[in-house]
Amino acid sequence: MSSSLRFDRGHTDDLMAFLMASPSPYHAVAAAAERLEKAGFRQVEETAAWDGTSGGKYVLRGGAIVAWYVPEGTAAHTPYRIVGAHTDSPNLRVKPLPDTGAYGWRQVAVEIYGGTLLNTWLDRDLGLAGRISLRDGTHRLVNIDRPLLRVPQLAVHLDRSANPDGLKLDRQKHMQPIWGLGDVEEGDLIRFVAEEAGVDAADVTGWDLMPHPVEPPAYLGRDRELLAGPRMDNLLSVHAAAAALAAVAGQPDSELPYIPVMAAFDHEENGSQSDTGADGPLLGTVLERSVFARGGAYEDRARAFAGTVCLSSDTGHAIHPNYAERHDPTHHPVVNGGPILKVNVNMRYATDGSGRAVFAAACRKADVPWQTFVSNNSMPCGTTIGPITAARHGIQTVDIGVAILSMHSARELCGADDPYLLANALAAFLAG
Repeated sequence: MSSSLRFDRGHTDDLMAFLMASPSPYHAVAAAAERLEKAGFRQVEETAAWDGTSGGKYVLRGGAIVAWYVPEGTAAHTPYRIVGAHTDSPNLRVKPLPDTGAYGWRQVAVEIYGGTLLNTWLDRDLGLAGRISLRDGTHRLVNIDRPLLRVPQLAVHLDRSANPDGLKLDRQKHMQPIWGLGDVEEGDLIRFVAEEAGVDAADVTGWDLMPHPVEPPAYLGRDRELLAGPRMDNLLSVHAAAAALAAVAGQPDSELPYIPVMAAFDHEENGSQSDTGADGPLLGTVLERSVFARGGAYEDRARAFAGTVCLSSDTGHAIHPNYAERHDPTHHPVVNGGPILKVNVNMRYATDGSGRAVFAAACRKADVPWQTFVSNNSMPCGTTIGPITAARHGIQTVDIGVAILSMHSARELCGADDPYLLANALAAFLAG
């Protein structure tokens, strides 16, 4: 990889800003698009006719973004190099009828999204973000980034068993945040959100809103070698992919044997089955339209897909010093040890030996150390968009990521060096 593409600790500083700007998947794709725009990319509409011009382009759909760079003179059958990620994180989501409460407390009715660690949302100052849908068919991003909500924990005096026996939370009864005092008024929350967004509440016809912790990311540790922050699963990968794609697009076109792509999907945390999820048609449609816009036919599409490789980048588990027995005894990924290759022979991860070679070559080219993650045989293994991408599109896919602690917590922990080590590896992969 060219020395001009090297990322350093400044990349981690920018990741912190990205996390703060991305309290929802909709904000995350807007923040990624903003960075790509600065690198010369332009948005194309799915409803418009596409041309075969070269350069950087991207498509936005809800909480998903697909961006790609076509070098000058690229043949229609040129394969892609894809970095896949996801924009959603486990959290709380506002219900369609949000106004609730009891005993003089005004509360917001929420659903539990994904496999969040419920206790990490207790006694935490929360803002409210997402998007509202307007009567004219447009959407408006909303980010109330100040202490507004709180899920109060029951005092230990009223639950003496909480410490010896463990905290037990009812997902329906115990997770509804408070946001004020007084009688419950129907439509109150949306009137408040509309006012914050500068629109008439009567024009709001739908909403996708979610609480978020307002505490900013921070370096942690004696030597500031750790990074604590929200939504690193998986905005850390989204940010790295956008940075790598923008950097690679700045290289001379003659040095790019592939078409570099980033694809960040929504709804990974609940199965990816949506029009913006990895199990939907978005990625395949974008890649096919790019082939056809450059004058290609089905044969070109088949050739391009056959030579394509995707790195599915998602966070993984670092060895936990307090629970080492939960990890595989011979595979101990550590923070600041470089990105991890994720392997599962039952295809919960899509990596095989051939994919391992591709990833190892990218890390070697970028002069980045890397590690391997395998689950303990006694523990169920999680999964990613990797197997879905491989099966749906017939694309060779390799599962990788960054090792973290506190995965699915409202506030996660990684090594401060790993984000830029990942970005360097991704840039080397995309550049071919």
